[in-house]
Amino acid sequence: MTHFEQEIVKDYCPYCGELIELLIDCSIGVQEYIEDCYVCCRPIQVAISVNEDGNHNIILSDENS
Repeated sequence: MTHFEQEIVKDYCPYCGELIELLIDCSIGVQEYIEDCYVCCRPIQVAISVNEDGNHNIILSDENS
């Protein structure tokens, strides 16, 4: 059985500046993907790193960064 450690995190869209929620999987050490902002619908590049203690670092950037 696979165990997923999911957590909801909040951060600001790099385009419209609105506070958005992201559901992240803390069982994966490094992740990069694109998710559309649910406010302005623009593509956000999401980069997440999770250390051994489960602490995460999230960077949201626009497609030109």
